[in-house]
Formats: sequence, C-alpha cells, structure tokens
Amino acid sequence: MNILLVYPQFPDTFWSFKHALRFVHKSSALPPLGLVTVAAMLPPAWDQRLVDLNIRDLSDADLAWADYVFISAMIVQRDSARAIIARCRQAGLPIIAGGPLFTAEHEQFEGVDHFVLNEAELTLPAFLADLARGEPRPRYSTDGFADIAATPTPRWELLDLRRYASMSIQYSRGCPYNCEFCNVTTLFGHRPRVKSAAQIIAELDGLYRLGWRGSIFFVDDNLIGNKRHLKGELLPALISWRRGKSGIPFYTEVSINVADDPALMDLMVEAGFTTVFIGIETPSEESLVECSKSQNTRRDLVADVKRIQRAGLQVQGGFIVGFDSDTPSIFQQQIDFIQQSGVVTAMVGLLNALPGTRLYERLADEGRLRDQTSGDNVDGSTNIVPTMDSDTLRAGYKTIMRYIYAPGPYYRRLKTFLREYRAPRVQVPHEPEYLLAFVHSIYQLGIVGKERAQYWRLLLWTLARRPALLPTAVTLAIFGHHFRTVCELHVL
Repeated sequence: MNILLVYPQFPDTFWSFKHALRFVHKSSALPPLGLVTVAAMLPPAWDQRLVDLNIRDLSDADLAWADYVFISAMIVQRDSARAIIARCRQAGLPIIAGGPLFTAEHEQFEGVDHFVLNEAELTLPAFLADLARGEPRPRYSTDGFADIAATPTPRWELLDLRRYASMSIQYSRGCPYNCEFCNVTTLFGHRPRVKSAAQIIAELDGLYRLGWRGSIFFVDDNLIGNKRHLKGELLPALISWRRGKSGIPFYTEVSINVADDPALMDLMVEAGFTTVFIGIETPSEESLVECSKSQNTRRDLVADVKRIQRAGLQVQGGFIVGFDSDTPSIFQQQIDFIQQSGVVTAMVGLLNALPGTRLYERLADEGRLRDQTSGDNVDGSTNIVPTMDSDTLRAGYKTIMRYIYAPGPYYRRLKTFLREYRAPRVQVPHEPEYLLAFVHSIYQLGIVGKERAQYWRLLLWTLARRPALLPTAVTLAIFGHHFRTVCELHVL
C-alpha cells in the first residue's frame, strides 16, 4: 500500500512568517505534526510519502504512485484543502481526511471518501480495521479523549528538516479554562492529558539524531495546564536532557498565571524555553468577564507581562477587539497596552465565533452569525454581527494595526521589551543561514526599508546597552518587516 500524506498550503498570514522566512531561506515555519504522528500509527508495511504544499508542489508522479491520500488541515487552510481534494478526485484516489478543519466542517466536503475525525488515537484504529476487511465507513468520530501516553513518536524522517524554521512537539492536550470563544476544550476537553517525560525525551532524541539544532515549538494550547506533572517530571527531564547539547531553544503557549509562579518560570528557562504565547485578549475587565477569561481578570496585566519578560521569557500576545461590551475607546486602550507592555509580537484580531464554542452557540441563538470564519486571526474579518457599529469596528481595528506595526511604534516597543528581557540561556548555533539573514536584514531593513533609521538606532542601542540580545533584536526587526507587510497587503 502506498500512502500519500498531503498537507495544504497556508495563505500569507500573521503566523505564516512568509516574509521573514526569506531571510533564513526556509519554506515553512512549522511542519505538519498531526500528519507525521498519524504516519506513525499506520501499518509499518505501508510505504509513505509526505507532501507539504508549503514546501513543494504536489506532482502528478505523487498521485500516480499513491493508493490512498491522507489529508489533514486547519480552518485557515480550507481553500487549499478543497483544491487538493478536487485534484485527488480527478486522479481517482480514495481520500481520508481528519484534523480540526474536517472535524468542524466535514459536512461541507463531499469529495472525501472517509472522515477520520477527532483524535486519531481513538478513530484511526477502527478505520484501519474496517479497511482491512474491505468495509470502511464514511465517517469515524468519538466523544471520548485519548490517552496520549500511548501516542507514538512522530515519523520525523518523512520531513525535509532543512526547509523548516522550527520543529513541533506536543506534550499535552486540553485546557482547564473555559473561554467562551475558544474551541480547544471542544476538541480536547478540560482535563489536560499529558505524555510521559520519557515520550518527550524520545521525540527530542529522534530530532537530535537527525541533526536538528533549531527551535522547537511545544504546540500545547496551555503547557502549564497540568503544573504538577510539568514541574515534577517534564521540566526536570528537559533540564537533564539538555546538558552537553547545543542549540534547540523551546517556545510554547501558556496562560497569564504563569507570572504567579517564579519557580515554574525559572524551571522553564533552565529547561530551554525562551518564548511564550499568551492569550491576553483585552485590557478591558468587562470584556474579560464577558468571555469568561477568568484567569486574566483582577490582575495588573502589564506588570504580569513584565514579570514574565524579566524571568527570561519573551511574551507574544493574542489580542481581540469586537466583544459585545467593547466601546470605541477599546482601540486606544489596546494600543496603549501593547506599547506599554513591550509585547513585540502582538496578534490582534476581530472576535470570531468558531463552531463548537459556547460563543458560536450563543450567537446562533441570537441570530448574529454570518458566513464562515476564515481561520485567519489577523485578516480583519469576522463572522459575527457585532454590537458596535461594523464600520466603526473595522476602522478602529485598522487603526490599531496601522499604528502598532508602523516602524516608529514597533521599534519603540521592541526597545521596551529589550530593557526588561533577561538574555536567554539557549542560543541557536551561528549557522551560515543566520549570518546571511543578518546581512539580508542590513540591506532590506537598513538600506532600502522604510524603517532604516529605526533599524540602525536599534542595533546601536542594543550593542551599547544589551549586546547579548543582538540576535533577538535582529530577529524581531525581521518579524516586524513580516507583520507590516502582511498588514499592508491584506488588512490596511
């Protein structure tokens, strides 16, 4: 059996880092972790080939080789997924589809032969058993949640590691919180389930043996959801594993209450974590209460961010406008918060209602849903009829994006961050591609870019005040170029 695993293309978005990847000659920010994990669950006698459309095209030779096509996608990849399905149908290939897009919208994809939905650890074995009997059903789904302590090590060898900027690992699934707009608990439940420390070390060993020394993203929606296991088992194991090794900084997603646990932050930094993404959402207490973001309420969020930065963890932030309780003053409030906190990578989007969330159900009952969500956090679209005047909301959103990614405010915010941030213990080795990226940044940002004055002032300031953070400063300057380009092309 020849199995073709196909991953759809990402559009040009905030998180694609398309315009930044060119500086390091990479094709994609992250690999298709779900597909290489599924690959490890398939019968070992089957031959497998992975085609990531963010890396290379799907060729006629690939289709001629295959007996079956497995496809997984997120909502933002919807259009590319449709094109792949149409092409595979034309080639007469049976299609098996799973992942978040199809779990949420499988009724909308008539060309798929078999849907293997929810968590593959539970639904894929039943499909494989039926396939072996020649009786596969159209759809496999479950209300249960898998024991991921039994999830196999992904088949990293299917990836062309040289083409990716980062690798991905998953330690846990599920989140203990209940944010109204979030579909994580719909997909993975409220009780965080974790892999053993031995599993994670085995995955890291596999990547290390293949020569990987770059960054690794722990894709958990909230790494600290199970603090006891994290502090008692995983982080000590990572600290031990890292001894004698070079490179491989980690980054992940956490909730803001990580700021309340200095010992946890110290362990994370010692284990090699340098960056955390946090759903800050809004400085409006009323809006936080509205969306049940209880973990963010009754806090000084700016002080929390700075405490995390001083511990040695760069904070990337998610922000939302368009809550029912938002007034036109929210736009300046968001700008002020982002600038004062020094959250350089600030993802600001309009509120969207994802299928399966409490927000979706509430707005459906109120008759306030329209179209589909694009899945793109920062394209300025929404599938919600807002309480604020729509034109005011969109204009205010554009005002935020225009301001925070303009060269002046962006570089001022970057300096605010660098003043607080404790230099990371783990640095990526000085590979030629990163030195070339620095040279490229000098030309693109320092000579022909509209931010050239700010770029040179940043470099001189960093060399004089925080020389150990020069690689971080250059990287974030390059990120700013990407964010600004995405805004100018797709938002403003």
